[in-house]
Amino acid sequence: MTNAIPKQDKSAPLPDVQGSTDDRRVAIDKVGVKDVTFPIRLRTRDGGTQTTVAKINMYVALPHYKKGTHMSRFLEVLNKHTSEPISPEDIPHLTEAIRERLDAEEAHFEAEFTYFIKKPAPVTGKLGLMDYQVRFECTADGKAADMVLSVKAPATSLCPCSKEISSYGAHNQRCHIEAAVRTEGMLWIEELATLLEGAASCPVFAVLKRPDERWVTEKAYENPKFVEDIIRDLAVALDAEDRIRWYSISSENFESIHSHNAYAELARDKRQAKRGSN
Repeated sequence: MTNAIPKQDKSAPLPDVQGSTDDRRVAIDKVGVKDVTFPIRLRTRDGGTQTTVAKINMYVALPHYKKGTHMSRFLEVLNKHTSEPISPEDIPHLTEAIRERLDAEEAHFEAEFTYFIKKPAPVTGKLGLMDYQVRFECTADGKAADMVLSVKAPATSLCPCSKEISSYGAHNQRCHIEAAVRTEGMLWIEELATLLEGAASCPVFAVLKRPDERWVTEKAYENPKFVEDIIRDLAVALDAEDRIRWYSISSENFESIHSHNAYAELARDKRQAKRGSN
């Protein structure tokens, strides 16, 4: 004799297991979906758009009495709010929409992607696409949204000590300069990338002809900087930008004559610094 499998009533509503209660009384700080590969369209500073592929994480805080969260709802919100091109100022609205859709006290959104900027060579003007690593991080609690924009840019640094002590020449290297900022008002990715490159001995370019190569070689030689100089000059530039209220910056110089890299970082809350100076 075999046990018959009971037939299901397909017209009956399906049970909501995630929405059931949990009696262990353990709240979870972040629960959601991670490493979502997703195409996004971004508004560019020149009024155009750019399509890239992002790695996206979306989480909510789960109270102790809920068994789980509804994972599909994260993707529903993401699809809805990225149907049109977005910019950094849209991310808080997207994060708040996640919080509301998941009926949570707090929501988190993170996205990492490559962003391309057309950049002319310094002498010939030949155009090339420079790639920058960009990250959005945002937390929303229904009252306010905390948004951090991060950009990492490659650049050139030339050693002041090497130039000073050598009869001719000086060693230089590629560096990665990164800034994470909180802003008041719209700050374009392109603007932050320009500030980063301005702190280096010389920017790097995707396309260089011989006149351009001579220019960047001489530009770096005339503008030597230690990793400490890069960070200090970048801090001065960000202090002068009124839209930026907080920043965390770093530079990693990939040494050409050492087996190690040089590194520096600092963080500054400009509002606290202003209050301290009064």
